[in-house]
Amino acid sequence: MKTVEIIGYNRANLGKTESRDLRLAGQVPCVLYGGNEQYHFSTPMYLFKDLVYTPEAAFVKVNIEGKEFDALLQDIQFHPVNEMIMHADFLQLFEGKPVKMEIPVRTEGTSPGVIAGGKLISKQRKLTVKALPKDMPDFIPVDISKLELGKSARVSEITPKGYEILNHPSTPIVTVEIPRALRGKGAQGE
Repeated sequence: MKTVEIIGYNRANLGKTESRDLRLAGQVPCVLYGGNEQYHFSTPMYLFKDLVYTPEAAFVKVNIEGKEFDALLQDIQFHPVNEMIMHADFLQLFEGKPVKMEIPVRTEGTSPGVIAGGKLISKQRKLTVKALPKDMPDFIPVDISKLELGKSARVSEITPKGYEILNHPSTPIVTVEIPRALRGKGAQGE
């Protein structure tokens, strides 16, 4: 799994006024928690480009004035109008402690239902996975080579290797939708 580096600077004041001033200067107020102490810091907004605006999952190497931490982006808040990043929360990672992460789904194979004219519809682009950091997959493979028209691949059909999928087993991941042209053939002459 890829690692994105976030370089931060300790924050002396934690009030709303300082947070607003940081945002106006192109900085994001952040907090790192999960260890023995919390770290409040700010980081340049452009460093989030490879972390937030990508379909891939990533670990984060947080560097706060020379102190490095392994972490993951736990939560991020955006401004409701202009989509500016308002705040970010990072969870500190530890080797023997499992974490939860949203991991992207990748389809593999060719569906007979798609060949017959169906349309492959993605129902879940990411699944929630619980694993030790070293066992966290880059993506979750979903085999669609047996999907006929109107059929779905579900969470229960995936065999996790070293991780646990927390989504409900009956949740559909991808579906081969029957196009209207094929659905209506039997009912048109009535």
